[in-house]
Amino acid sequence: MRPELILYEDNHLLVYNKQPGDIVQGDKTGDVPLNEQLKNYLKEKFNKPGNVFLGVVHRIDRPVSGAVIFARTSKSLTRLNQLLKKGEIRKSYWAIVQHPPPAQRDHLIHFLVRNEKQNKSYAHIKPVGNSQKAELIYEMKSASDRYYLLEINLLTGRHHQIRSQLAFIGSPIKGDLKYGSSRSNSNASIHLHARSTEFIHPVRNEPLRIVADPPTDPLWDHFCNEPES
Repeated sequence: MRPELILYEDNHLLVYNKQPGDIVQGDKTGDVPLNEQLKNYLKEKFNKPGNVFLGVVHRIDRPVSGAVIFARTSKSLTRLNQLLKKGEIRKSYWAIVQHPPPAQRDHLIHFLVRNEKQNKSYAHIKPVGNSQKAELIYEMKSASDRYYLLEINLLTGRHHQIRSQLAFIGSPIKGDLKYGSSRSNSNASIHLHARSTEFIHPVRNEPLRIVADPPTDPLWDHFCNEPES
């Protein structure tokens, strides 16, 4: 946990810029998850005795980076969960893909079937058994000689949704071997980043927009440092 990656912090919530490889909650690997690291940070910072409360509002995949919201009180967690359920926490992602998408901008609707054994979701054009509707809007923002930067606004929150839907249209995310990328990234990351989140503060009732910078690497740096057109 790196304190400089805390994007927002008050008495009610904390937003952290997760790096590739971090896990949000504990899993079978036994690695120390972010929520435990952040609890320790809060315990030390405020010299708190006993346990520190920190609720996980949502997760992003281990190889993905970007903004993750945590609740510092049970009241905030309940309200943030309600916002999430109603689709009132808006999330924008950046993805770097190997092949240009079919259109400059599109609204993708698929029906995803999750395979638990493979930890993978398969996209279908029409509903099939146990499928869930998945929607996103993407726009191509920039291109280099080999890669393309997409901005994605999620309209639903399904398992591996962006990864599966972009792979289905022939634009797998760089480094995402599971969904058709030609090679992995050296640090096991994929070039998918939760760029921003917008929601109404669960206690103060004020609008918040929080933006997370991508990790430092040559490809992200290339797209982030491009001059404005």
